[in-house]
Formats: sequence, structure tokens, C-alpha cells
Amino acid sequence: MRVLAIDPAIRNTGYAVIEGDGRNAKALAYEVISIPDKLPQSAALAAVRSHLRNVIEKYQPDEVAVEGIIYVQSHRTAISMGAARAAALIAAADAGLKVYEYAPRKIKMAVVGKGTADKQQVAFMVRALLGLAETPPHDAADALAIALAHLQASDPLKAKMLERRQV
Repeated sequence: MRVLAIDPAIRNTGYAVIEGDGRNAKALAYEVISIPDKLPQSAALAAVRSHLRNVIEKYQPDEVAVEGIIYVQSHRTAISMGAARAAALIAAADAGLKVYEYAPRKIKMAVVGKGTADKQQVAFMVRALLGLAETPPHDAADALAIALAHLQASDPLKAKMLERRQV
């Protein structure tokens, strides 16, 4: 299975494309889509959607996985994150792809074995599990972790641990 995983944000959206199953996986691509602060939010959202559309066209994923909505204390941050998530979901929907979401704690549990792991621990484990030469940037590492969690959730032997929900 080939999965596109997305860690959406207005200015730094992480994405990863991995291929494999719940036991073996290979990273095909990962990156952080960095949008300059000078661009207005609407243009930033269009850029995220456009970039993800190009990734979908290039890698032809079978499914898309995203991080579920997280609790934030700021309403402004929540609205901004929701808008970035919508841009990612629309790019996937335009391609006719099924989208699944995973709670952040479940992703960390699947990859690190600890639901409260910090970003460094996630990045380290992603690097180790995928045999990467370098530790990826945090947003890309988060996307890689989401993809790994999705592959595990698709594996009947590991699926009970992860709750996945189609969006």
C-alpha cells in the first residue's frame, strides 16, 4: 500500500509518502511545505492544496492519513489549523482518495510506544524504523509517523491498538 500522510499547518505542512505494510515500509518522499509569512492566509492555503495535489499526481497514493484534531488553547490557532487541514482534505478529495485520521497520542504510541513522546523521540524512531540516513525535520517526521501508524492500523494483527476513522 502507498500512503500519503499529512501533518497540516498553514506555514509548515509536513507530508510523507511511504509504501509497505504494517511490518515493512519504505519512505518514498517526505518534506515540509514552508509558506512565507508575507503571503496572506488564503494564498498560503491555496499553496498547500496545490503542492499536495502535485504530490498526489506524482506518487499516486492509495490512501491518505492525517493527524486528528488536537486541543489547542488559542481559538485563532485552532481556526488556522482547521483551515490547513481543510486544504489538505480537499486536495485528497479532489483525487478521490479515502482519508483516515488518527489521534496524536495513538500515532506516538504506534511509533514510539509512548503516547506522550516528544517531537525528538518521534523523529528518532521514524529515522530508525525507516532506516533513514538523517533525522527528518519535525513536521516531516510527524507525517512519517502518521503514515507508519496508518500502515499499522491497516495490518489486521496490529489494528486493534489504533483507532482509525475515515474522514
